[in-house]
Amino acid sequence: MEQNLTRIFTLFGGLALFLYGMDALSHSLETAAGSRLKSLLAAVTGSPVRGVLAGAAVTAVLQSSSAVTVMVLGFVSAGLLTLRQAVPVIFGCNIGTTVTAQLLAFRLEDVRGLVLLAGLLLCFACAGRKGRAIGRAVFAFGLLFEGIADMGTAMEPLAQSPVFVHWLGRVRQHSWLGLLAGLGMTLTVQSSSATIALLQNFAARPGLDGSSLLGLAGALPVLLGDNIGTTITAVLASLSASRDAKRVAAAHAVFNLTGAAVFCAGLPLYVRLTAALSPKGPELAVIARQIANAHTLFNVMCTLVWLPLTPLMVRFVCRLVPDRAVR
Repeated sequence: MEQNLTRIFTLFGGLALFLYGMDALSHSLETAAGSRLKSLLAAVTGSPVRGVLAGAAVTAVLQSSSAVTVMVLGFVSAGLLTLRQAVPVIFGCNIGTTVTAQLLAFRLEDVRGLVLLAGLLLCFACAGRKGRAIGRAVFAFGLLFEGIADMGTAMEPLAQSPVFVHWLGRVRQHSWLGLLAGLGMTLTVQSSSATIALLQNFAARPGLDGSSLLGLAGALPVLLGDNIGTTITAVLASLSASRDAKRVAAAHAVFNLTGAAVFCAGLPLYVRLTAALSPKGPELAVIARQIANAHTLFNVMCTLVWLPLTPLMVRFVCRLVPDRAVR
């Protein structure tokens, strides 16, 4: 009983470190370059392609799609962006957020102490505000891997539990269970980056037979559920915002829901395509990168499909959130 409690505390402690690291990283990067990034978003008045690129770039730098999405909602409410301009930016945010998974796939847990030390030294060595912010960002990046390492330590005994392995076997056989698991985790912790990091770490653990606990086919439905769950932040942030801001949040939800439905329906093809675009090697060594690549592939392909259909998306969300209540 005491061991189980220790594992639970270690798991949630690691999750807390990861979430704090994400928040600190986002705030530090915003301090270092936030004003320029906000100006970039507010100036997106050109083509939808420019909106996608701006959304992807700002999210990749700030490492928080939720922060950028809320920022876009604020710009729409303030009249700095129109609905048609904001929707492509949201598409870009979905692409930009995949950078986090790509960085985490490098598996830097073994050098996390060095990253933490480098961040601390930068904080002490830099006199300027922006320099110290960069130091805090590096330190926060180290916290991400410290949290991942703690979560991995807590989950390791589960890999040897026959009951848990049997349950995972059901997830691998029934994709809807994985979809619900990913959705539930992301709704709970309010961070798709955290749940995807947890998924990458967990999938890289060997099971009783020495192979991945989930495998790529079992991990991808969970990933799709994570992508659906991440839309709740924008929906909640839009509740007290303008009508067009609510429509932007609806566009975000439609983008992820339709994409998840299509990719889940074509799961075998999704698995093969991800494997073909990822490095070859032992499953446990490459699955974290495969999940990161699958995350990027999902959002890039959904954007390529929806971007030419932006006017259709705008019309749809305008009907979904009408100007006045229908009596």
